[in-house]
Amino acid sequence: MSIFDPYPERDTGQMLSVLRIVAGVVFVSAGTMKLFGYPPSPVPMPVFGLMSEMGIAGILETFGGLLIVLGLFTRVVAFILAGEMAVAYFQFGFPVSFFPTNSNSVPAVLYCFLFLYLVFAGAGPWSLDAWISRARK
Repeated sequence: MSIFDPYPERDTGQMLSVLRIVAGVVFVSAGTMKLFGYPPSPVPMPVFGLMSEMGIAGILETFGGLLIVLGLFTRVVAFILAGEMAVAYFQFGFPVSFFPTNSNSVPAVLYCFLFLYLVFAGAGPWSLDAWISRARK
């Protein structure tokens, strides 16, 4: 096999599932930091109400991230989370600098495009979406 030959589809589907699961777990931790203070933030964070902007972001990140990990309703949830990350970039990163590296908004940009990819690629074979799809056939 050459480095230029594509991998078998089985392998790429499984790696899509691994990427989705790992990204979802890390995303959940960002949400739980906002909602529950765990893991502890390196920067002290004030307490937010659930209906505040940060509270809603924490809810989206925690529960949306859990759905991403499970691979349930992946395309819809990923679309919503991609929008959340785009808003995060344009609200907090872009006013500081167009370049994400200069405004500490690299995670927002990467998550935005990762979730946008999941909208089109789906959840992969190791997901509840795939299980439901197989069961319906």
